[in-house]
Amino acid sequence: AQNVPNSDWEKKVTEYFKEKLKENNATNWVPSLNDVPVHYLKPNSLVKFRCMVQDMFDPEFYMGVYETVDPNTNARVLHFGKYRDVAECGPQQEIDLNSSQTVTSERQTFYCVPVPGESAWVKEISFLTDASQARVSPSTSYTPSRHKRSYEEDEDMDLHPSKQKEQHMGSGGDIHGCVEPKRLETEASAGHHLISPNCSPPLDLNFPLPGEKGPACLVKVYESWDSFKVNDVIEVYGILSVDPVLSIVNSEERDSSTLDPMECMDTAEEQRVHSPPASLVPRIHVILAQKLQHINPLLPACLNEEENKTFVSNFMSELSPVRAELLGFLTHALLGDSLAAEYLILHLISTVYARRDVLPLGKFTVNLSGCPRNSIFTEHVYRIIQQLVPASYRLQMTIENMNHSRFIPHKDYAANRLVSGVLQLASNTSLVVDETQLEQGQLDTTGVHNVTALGNLITWQKVDYDFSYHQMEFPCNINVLITSEGRSLLPSDCQVHLQPQIIPPNMEEYMSSLLTAVLPSVLNKFRIYLSLLRLLDYSISDEVTKAVEEDFVEMRKNDPESITADDLHRTLLVARFLSLSVGQTTLSRERWLRAKQLEALRKARLQQQKCVNGNEL
Repeated sequence: AQNVPNSDWEKKVTEYFKEKLKENNATNWVPSLNDVPVHYLKPNSLVKFRCMVQDMFDPEFYMGVYETVDPNTNARVLHFGKYRDVAECGPQQEIDLNSSQTVTSERQTFYCVPVPGESAWVKEISFLTDASQARVSPSTSYTPSRHKRSYEEDEDMDLHPSKQKEQHMGSGGDIHGCVEPKRLETEASAGHHLISPNCSPPLDLNFPLPGEKGPACLVKVYESWDSFKVNDVIEVYGILSVDPVLSIVNSEERDSSTLDPMECMDTAEEQRVHSPPASLVPRIHVILAQKLQHINPLLPACLNEEENKTFVSNFMSELSPVRAELLGFLTHALLGDSLAAEYLILHLISTVYARRDVLPLGKFTVNLSGCPRNSIFTEHVYRIIQQLVPASYRLQMTIENMNHSRFIPHKDYAANRLVSGVLQLASNTSLVVDETQLEQGQLDTTGVHNVTALGNLITWQKVDYDFSYHQMEFPCNINVLITSEGRSLLPSDCQVHLQPQIIPPNMEEYMSSLLTAVLPSVLNKFRIYLSLLRLLDYSISDEVTKAVEEDFVEMRKNDPESITADDLHRTLLVARFLSLSVGQTTLSRERWLRAKQLEALRKARLQQQKCVNGNEL
């Protein structure tokens, strides 16, 4: 209101919020849609949302500047349409569609969902951090103001009714009469029923994983939207828009037979998906958005900032006792097998750090073979991993699941959206594939495609999304752990055969007691340890590179059959993660020797297993 058109007021808004959010833990004061149900938040207030970009819709036009006129007095008022879905209009005013002052602007809409497979502890700690600061007033204490005229800015660009005048930007239409305030109230309170009776199936919120909860949001981005892509994990700060008018407009759109087909290019299915009821899919008008390096609430969001470097150096100084405790904890979880526990730590801190052409460097898929068949052991191993990493999913590899699950996202051209699949996961998600569940049976075409997609994910760290007429490659960075009885059907970088040292009489009791025995403060240290080490840089000096090369040549001389280029690559990977696991960001001779020793033990164990069974596992 204080700025004339063509001034830099928009930049000032962004700068103002940037500065405010830096002050005294201000980010914790902003209520989060991850923690607080939508109906407890005030409409048009500042909120935040931690989410993954599941889909990107087409750009959308809206009235950035528009003019209202009072027909009685001819008085004109200029308004800004940014950060809102509904136009502001006084009781006696109408929007002047032919005003020379009107400016049409563009914004991008992302369809965002909570991070798939986000661990319960991430939600709890984020909530407690925020709750200690924020004071959220429930909607019962909120009285909506009824003096605003409204417009709805959406893709189909038409005029539609509301209590106030509201408008889809674009090419004409009629301005209809009023909707009673009472009707708005009932529509708002009955939000969840807005999906019936006109739209036959209930609204699918398109979460990648089955059984996920939490709000999906339409996130409207006003600047730098090219810097975001599908599957990015972002945190947005913006204005919450849940105007009941949006739901009324959309249901009336579907009812209305008076719409000119030429004016409304979207199909009914597309309108339904792109303009869902605001009570189910709230809108956020973004003021600030940032990509997240990680989603662990125990770590500072950005580790490169000066003030956070002390956090890193303090934690690194107490790294060795944390590693020793974690190794002990995982050894117990893996029934006393400390070698398997070593490899599990290396797997959990592994990450794709670069790509050479199509080859992802740093992926470290471990196949933990020798797991008891159909036992609750693998389920509990997953539960323990779930307690340590910020996002994870257990994929039970049954014939039923392989044949009937949707793994690969595909484009639905009728609704103009990307329909999600199980493999649409955020970076650094731990995917535990439980092959001990596999029984004899026939894979159908879908099953074969799903197994192929899993294999491609493991080998190339990419998923080929199905766009009907072509496939589109989406690179990813997923830590895959395969638990199996014999050697896995799926490819892996490293097979470790489990050698239990203890067979507990009651597996359920033994595995459950492990987690209850760990102090929450120790568990938090494990969580920081695993997240932090993934983010560290690593290098090998020329001197050590030369020593490794000489060592490899020597090993080939002694035993040319058993040492291949793949073995060298794997040993270098083990050495990399071994160094990082003790907080060293360069390779030392000592770590290289230890990596060779671990690899020798692992191979000897596989050889021994082969001899016992008389065939290759």
